[in-house]
Amino acid sequence: MSGRVTAVSSNGEYSFTKPNRDSVRLLAGLGVEGDVHAGVTVKHRSRIAQDPTQPNLRQVHLIHEELFAEVAEGGFEVAPGELGENITTRGIDLLGLPVGTLLRIGDSAVLEVTGLRNPCLQIDHFQDGLLKRVVGRDEAGNIVRRAGIMSIVREGGVVRPGDAVETELPSGPHRPLDRV
Repeated sequence: MSGRVTAVSSNGEYSFTKPNRDSVRLLAGLGVEGDVHAGVTVKHRSRIAQDPTQPNLRQVHLIHEELFAEVAEGGFEVAPGELGENITTRGIDLLGLPVGTLLRIGDSAVLEVTGLRNPCLQIDHFQDGLLKRVVGRDEAGNIVRRAGIMSIVREGGVVRPGDAVETELPSGPHRPLDRV
């Protein structure tokens, strides 16, 4: 499965949205250079409050651009970076990837998928009612999270809009994504 990067975003300050950039540099084991969520240990405020020594499994946040069209059907206008993601993609079923999938992006960057983003109430502060569009329940009553995936940086490199994204599934039995 392959796709493309449609936008890259980062922010050095805690803010829900992240401005689009011409490029971002991924740093192995850390995340997006200059982004507030980069680091070996957790950087999300809620995670720091629980245990600041936890490993940072949320170094890079990816969202599939197709989500924006889906929420637009409900009257919500969302653009790349506005939900806090670092990399916006097109053409890849990010939510269907198993844990441990490698995403090879551009010339040298490699991300390892760690899990699903666990959306919070900040989404409703951005646009009231949007949280219900990105988190719901399936027929069995299980929570379904659709606000993107999280990853760690295995190999660094520069990522730009237009870069190819190639997926490499892990061997062995595949483990479905869960929140991280």
